Amino acid sequence: MKDTDRVGDSSREDRPVIELRGATASLGGRPVLRGIDLTVRPGEVVALLGANGSGKSTAVRSVIGQVPLTGGELALFGTPFRRFKEWARIGYVPQRTTAAGGVPATVREVVTAGRLARTKLGILRKADRAAVHRALELVGMADRLKDSVNALSGGQHQRVLIARALAGEPDLLIMDEPMAGVDLASQEVLASALREQVGRGTTVLLVLHELGPLEPLIDRAVVLRDGCVVHDGPPPEAVGQHALPGHDHVHPHADAAAEPLRTGLLS
Repeated sequence: MKDTDRVGDSSREDRPVIELRGATASLGGRPVLRGIDLTVRPGEVVALLGANGSGKSTAVRSVIGQVPLTGGELALFGTPFRRFKEWARIGYVPQRTTAAGGVPATVREVVTAGRLARTKLGILRKADRAAVHRALELVGMADRLKDSVNALSGGQHQRVLIARALAGEPDLLIMDEPMAGVDLASQEVLASALREQVGRGTTVLLVLHELGPLEPLIDRAVVLRDGCVVHDGPPPEAVGQHALPGHDHVHPHADAAAEPLRTGLLS
């Protein structure tokens, strides 16, 4: 491989926000990612789709360093992962079932925590407080800022987790099943908040079980099956129902994909 072909060597103008090449990862000694390639460019909204156990969540947790790669290469914003330090540029929303629960904190305190990486010595300035308030307004929770998070419904709790990520004004927003177990009203609020964020130029990588109300925002869908990429292109509905997760559609390059993301962000 030539140096100019290596991950992270793109010019600053067009370098991908996320670039995975030949990525492999295991959980408990069991291979989960089997050599996936994934490129997400600035301003794109990319959905990771696939059946349970296909490797979607492992892929995004690898991107943020929660699951180390066993092989392949990863670069973030054009920087090889081992040298990447700009974690404040990334907002992460974990699955609600794996997010920390039972924390005796108010809505405002939880969302403010998402802003700390942008502060100096943890001291909130006027701009920081404004960012927190804006994030709460985006998800329709500004009127609940003094409430305990333990008093919220599942959908409201998910809104708070998303507001926490948005408060940091990330360049890249990664969300793992943001609509799972969320009522329809909250789904619509979250879709509207994401639409606002995308309009500001944020790059988004989403793990989804189905597109739902987020479908109009999706630029590209990457479908995983058994840890391999079997589709990378238009959302499956645009190419036929046979491409939906769980069906037997196989991308022409699936076989090739089968041969060939440090803990810095935690929920």
